[in-house]
Amino acid sequence: MTSVDPHNGKNFWRKNSKSVPGSMRAVYGAMHPPITRSPRSSPRKESAVKKVEASDSFLDYQESVNDAWECGDDEFCVISDVKISNRIVQSAALSVINSHRSRQAPPDNLAELHNHLQPSLGTVHSQLPEVLPHPAVAGAHSTGAVLTYNPPVEGTLPLSRLDPSAALTHRTPVISTSGTERDMAKQDKFEELLSSSSTNLSELRKLSWSGIPPAVRAVTWRLLNGYLPANAERREDTLRRKREEYWSFVNQYYDTRHEDIYQDTFRQIHIDIPRMSPLVPLFQQVVVQRMFERILYIWAIRHPASGYVQGINDLVTPFFIVFLHEVVPKEEKVDTYDVELVAEEDRAVVEADSFWCMSKLLDGIQDNYTFAQPGIQTKVQQLGELVKRIDVNLHQHLQSHEIDYLQFSFRWFNNLLMREMPLCCTVRLWDTLHAEPDGFSHFVLYVCAAFLKYFSHHLMAQRDFQGLMLLLQNLPTSGWSDGEISLLVAEAFRLKYMFADAPNHLQAAKK
Repeated sequence: MTSVDPHNGKNFWRKNSKSVPGSMRAVYGAMHPPITRSPRSSPRKESAVKKVEASDSFLDYQESVNDAWECGDDEFCVISDVKISNRIVQSAALSVINSHRSRQAPPDNLAELHNHLQPSLGTVHSQLPEVLPHPAVAGAHSTGAVLTYNPPVEGTLPLSRLDPSAALTHRTPVISTSGTERDMAKQDKFEELLSSSSTNLSELRKLSWSGIPPAVRAVTWRLLNGYLPANAERREDTLRRKREEYWSFVNQYYDTRHEDIYQDTFRQIHIDIPRMSPLVPLFQQVVVQRMFERILYIWAIRHPASGYVQGINDLVTPFFIVFLHEVVPKEEKVDTYDVELVAEEDRAVVEADSFWCMSKLLDGIQDNYTFAQPGIQTKVQQLGELVKRIDVNLHQHLQSHEIDYLQFSFRWFNNLLMREMPLCCTVRLWDTLHAEPDGFSHFVLYVCAAFLKYFSHHLMAQRDFQGLMLLLQNLPTSGWSDGEISLLVAEAFRLKYMFADAPNHLQAAKK
């Protein structure tokens, strides 16, 4: 089945390769994501029989800087006709992770880390063809250093916030706890509202929009998610029933994971789990990974219309981290805490609640993960048309360098921006998305538009395709905190207020 652009009648996905860097692979039921290629031909063979077109530059770019996770799993990675063994690919992926970690490590560790990684980097670089002439890219490939960008345009945000090469001396906590007088007063308002016999959800949304105090975030998310009833008398029975129901699903279905019909699903889940938030030690614990395997497998079995799609695993992590924070001692950091120390019954509660809240979220954006992923297709098109109205110079700049919105925003909508910012920022963003009506299905479009507009000056400073794509795939948000998210959602709300009710706000201007 082929999607057709209603404006010019051309096949919308015709020239896309099998995956955009950072895009997700669908398995079991979801068939294929919208980015497919005919198995009868390859870009190399096609280029021999037809003239190279403008969009082919993206194919060349993708082959040269493919996402570290898109390495063919247990097979071989092929880059410009050069086969690189799985061992070398894993070494390269490890270097990516450690390169990011090195920016957060104390200066004393940097020399030792560089010496440790240099042999594996040299092995990989010796087998890669020189296909990226951009000076910043060439420097990064030859030294393993963090990419540097053109000098920021006057009037942009401070470099310390936006420059990915700016080293951080400490890790930003996933759940930050603040004890200011203002924060305590806000928490008191939440507790008063939550302790009532029937919580006013409208008032709770208003109060939550600007951020939820960590101490009451878990119960607030359950309420706004629709998992917990507003009537206080029904909450205990509802939670007990739903948690028992989840574990009955585990007992009924989890043992089927090794059956032939489900092997591909479980294998992909098993591969994806260790890749989640690699800089957060919590998610590298075996006990945590097994919890995620059960959550994702049970969800896939119960939703055969879509099945498991790569990227859904990321959508569990905010719920998991927030609900785990409830049962971890207050003096401990949740992102480094040993989950084995948590009581088994508490772990069971965290797992069940994460499953049901993720299910509720996905129920509202199910068309993002069904065959051809029509929800994402629509949002990508809407994003381009919205940016054309709010920042025409940026839109024209991207078009003039043959940048298609699909090439970078597919991942944004598929993962709800989770891979574009630190986990602590995702948790804060989800406070607002939970508070906003249809936040995950509708408001997220304006968040993505505001996110792109936020980096407009830096994108305008890039003068070629490769520089733009590298920046779009690695936007410098490593130093972000709640302050940046507050600015982001405020701009998104302004855009929604201006354009959501405009009759033609998501349609191309009529000539």
